[in-house]
Amino acid sequence: MKKEYDFKKAKRGPVIKPKGKTRITIYLDDDVVETFLKLADESGSGYQTLINQALRDFLGKSAGPLDEETLRRVIREELRSG
Repeated sequence: MKKEYDFKKAKRGPVIKPKGKTRITIYLDDDVVETFLKLADESGSGYQTLINQALRDFLGKSAGPLDEETLRRVIREELRSG
């Protein structure tokens, strides 16, 4: 380990910025959030994922074909709930 490190060119924040995602702040009604939290608990997935999917469905934008990572996640969720 070095005695000193040079942080002159260092940047704050995440090392790797997520691709295809944008962080936002949004206010939703309590009952909407509670419903998505309940659905997420029942399905074993995240409530933000469910909200994102509901917005995609509303906009008529399907996620397209499943990639390997998504397929593995879905299989794990199904095995947990089965």
